[in-house]
Amino acid sequence: MIGPSEEQKKMEMFFSALPLLVFLLLPGVSATPEGLWEDNKYGRHSSEVLHPEHNCSWTCMLFTLQWPGGFCQSLYKKTQCRIPQNISSWTIHGLWPLHAQRCCSCWPMFLSDVQELEEELEEYWPSLLKTKPCFHFWKEEWIKHGSCAACVEGFNSPLKYFQICLKLRHQFDIYGLLRDAGITPSCERLYKVAEVQKVLLPHVGDKHEIQCVKDEQDRQVLFQVKVRLSRNLTIGCDHHGDTNGGPAAGPSPAAGPGPGQPPSPGHPCPPDAPFFYFPINHEEPWRPCG
Repeated sequence: MIGPSEEQKKMEMFFSALPLLVFLLLPGVSATPEGLWEDNKYGRHSSEVLHPEHNCSWTCMLFTLQWPGGFCQSLYKKTQCRIPQNISSWTIHGLWPLHAQRCCSCWPMFLSDVQELEEELEEYWPSLLKTKPCFHFWKEEWIKHGSCAACVEGFNSPLKYFQICLKLRHQFDIYGLLRDAGITPSCERLYKVAEVQKVLLPHVGDKHEIQCVKDEQDRQVLFQVKVRLSRNLTIGCDHHGDTNGGPAAGPSPAAGPGPGQPPSPGHPCPPDAPFFYFPINHEEPWRPCG
């Protein structure tokens, strides 16, 4: 049998590469890796971000803040918890469009996308798991939730999304609000939901949710505060069909589960059961009270 000639081989190579050549010649498509990175860094139009089956129909978002002293109690394997020495306040868990997840797997995130925010993110959005670096946590949040928010112009790049999250963290200073009202971390004192709600209501609206977890002694422990926002970041969102219990309303706590160790989910703090607001223990965070 006579094999293909050199000319035939060249023609086959040309036609196999033709789709890529056509793509690179399209208007607005950069042919170099640096160009592709620049395209993504500063944002894309919504039509370029979402897959055809997604149409940016979400209306409400949840901005979720977590208390590190409570987060460690949410883990199945509590010794996987770590609280960096520079962490002494509430940290960001995420900003989540309701009823929308993983809208665009085509949009990767690189550390260079948020390098200018890295120091601030490490302070206000750290990973609290020994097994998960901070960037891994941020990247997961971008892929799962940020890619859905990206259909809105102000969120349409990793840089913009994380900048907005940091601004919201400064706006909602849960620790400062509670401290000024005499509600401080303690191993002895118990608090009621109504006390915390009264303090937070003027600042986070009436659509917020205060979440607890149960520790090994079956005690209620303050864990998270979820603030409902509209897509233009107005506090409160009462769109029909959007509820706190939606599929995107409650992702797994904080930095995600450790290997094979799913965390217990948070739940609304019972109105009739007092809860603890445990202090942070940097040395043994899973033992807030020694």
